[in-house]
Amino acid sequence: MKIRAVLLVLFIASVLAIGCSKKESEPSEPPAPTATVDPATAGDITGTVKFEGTPPKLRPIDMSAEPECIKANPKPVYPPEVVTGEHDALANVVIYVKSGLGSYRYDQPTTPVVLDQHGCMYVPRVLAAMTHQPIEVHNTDPTVHNIHPMPRVNRPWNRSEEPGEPPFQFNFPHAELAIPIACNVHPWMRAFLFVFDNPYFAVTTTSGTFDLKGLPPGTYTIAAWQEHYGTQDQTVTLGPKELKVISFTFKSAPPLESKAN
Repeated sequence: MKIRAVLLVLFIASVLAIGCSKKESEPSEPPAPTATVDPATAGDITGTVKFEGTPPKLRPIDMSAEPECIKANPKPVYPPEVVTGEHDALANVVIYVKSGLGSYRYDQPTTPVVLDQHGCMYVPRVLAAMTHQPIEVHNTDPTVHNIHPMPRVNRPWNRSEEPGEPPFQFNFPHAELAIPIACNVHPWMRAFLFVFDNPYFAVTTTSGTFDLKGLPPGTYTIAAWQEHYGTQDQTVTLGPKELKVISFTFKSAPPLESKAN
C-alpha cells in the first residue's frame, strides 16, 4: 500500500509539472510550410496614407532630469505620435496583410532592422521585422539607456546600453503586433515593434507611400495601424500579375461645438 501511495503521489506531481511547463512555455511553432509564392503570378499592392484635420496638441517632453538630453535637444521636443509630410502624407503607419494569405515559405531576411537611441528618443518611432530577423540596437547618445520590449506573445526582456557600447542584436520568433519598447531610464522614450511571419508589410515615411510586392493572387484584408488613431482595413482582390492602388485616410476628431449660454 505504501508503494502504491508513493507512486500515486509521484504520478500526480509529474502531471502538475507537465501542466505548469506547458502553461509557462512560449507558443509552439506550427509546421514549416513548404509551398512558395509563384513569381510568375504574383502581384503588387501599392498606395498612400494621408491625414485629414488638425494633429493633436501635445505638450513638449520634459527632459530636465537628464542634462545630456537637454544638451542634445536645444529646441522643445514633442512626442512624435502624429508625424506628417508634404501633401498631408502620414508617417509611421504600418501597412500589413491582416488576413487572406495562405501558408507559404519565405526567405529569411539577414539584414538587420536598426533601432537607434538618438537625442534621447527612439529612432524610428515605429519599426517592423520578420520573425527571427535580427533587430540591431544602437546607442548614439552620450548617456546610458535601457531597452525594454514588453511583448505579450514573445518573451519580454530588458537590457542597459552604455554610451559608446557596440550595438547588440535580438529577434523575436513569434508574430506579434505593436510591441511597446520603453526606456526605464528615460520614461518618455517609446517605440513600437511589429513582427510578421511574412514579408508583406511596410512602414510609411513622411512621403506616406507604401508597397506590398510579390503577393500571390487572392482576396486580402489590408490593415493600416497608426499609434494615435488606431487601425483601419479594407478588402482587396488581387489577380495574377495585377497592380492594385489603394489609399488610407486617418482623420482627427472634429472639435466639440461650443454651447450657447
